Amino acid sequence: MASESFALGRDGTRLYVRQHVSTAGAKAAPTVLLCDGLVCDGYIYRYLWDDLAEQLPVAHFHYRGHGRSGLPVDREQVDVVAHASDMNAVRDHLGDPEVVLLGHSLGTQVCLEAYRARPERVKAMVLLCGSFGRITHTFKGSDVLSSVLPSVLDFSARHPRLLRALWARVPVGAAIKIGVMMGDIDPTKVRVEDVEPYFRHALHVDFQLFVRMLREAGEHSAEDLLRQVRVPTLVVAGSKDTFTPPEVSVAMADSIPGARLFLIPGGSHILPLEERAKLSEVLRDFLGSL
Repeated sequence: MASESFALGRDGTRLYVRQHVSTAGAKAAPTVLLCDGLVCDGYIYRYLWDDLAEQLPVAHFHYRGHGRSGLPVDREQVDVVAHASDMNAVRDHLGDPEVVLLGHSLGTQVCLEAYRARPERVKAMVLLCGSFGRITHTFKGSDVLSSVLPSVLDFSARHPRLLRALWARVPVGAAIKIGVMMGDIDPTKVRVEDVEPYFRHALHVDFQLFVRMLREAGEHSAEDLLRQVRVPTLVVAGSKDTFTPPEVSVAMADSIPGARLFLIPGGSHILPLEERAKLSEVLRDFLGSL
């Protein structure tokens, strides 16, 4: 049974929520709560949503300013802690079930902060193709992104209309071709129609809001929390992930007591689309062991 609704963030921001409860699943089973990467509204979970729903109840929400959620009521609340607060607000909205927090990319930081703020009733965590923090300092294996962000943010503040116009006119096909050329999309593993939704959604996200969220995520770190995690944790990474280098995921798994690490050879940042069968099997085994 699928349903859609809206939760409210702490500042009153409307948060889009979708939920699926299998008629075969027991109500006492934990709900897998999915959390996106930046500028994403669920495209990465296109297949994982159905695969997980065969085993457990599943829920997913859109970040503030993303997808069907509203723009932040308080424009200052765009950091990782604000997203984590929204995630916990969604938990309340769902009736406060026991949850498995599953985050992709930026969602790993959000899951960690949501756990820090409210570890009660968190059954487990799955941290997928992500980092504990400071993502702009490791992107593509360097800190170049963190260095240029202040200038980009300053330019976007001074020329919002110009940048918005340029951002909205990037052809989706051209963006995909660039992703292929950069090695971030492997056309032999991923169908174009599976990644198109990401680029189409990105064009509609407020560019200045995006840059501010990226800057905040780049300066955030949950490294101090890792050794305090006390729930079963699965860390999944791709050996060819250039957005989040696999060594970051390895270090995160090493720091979380008892964490399991699953490294997929040849996998990139969009593992859930590339390696559906393999990832679903790993998750099924992990969730089945809880």
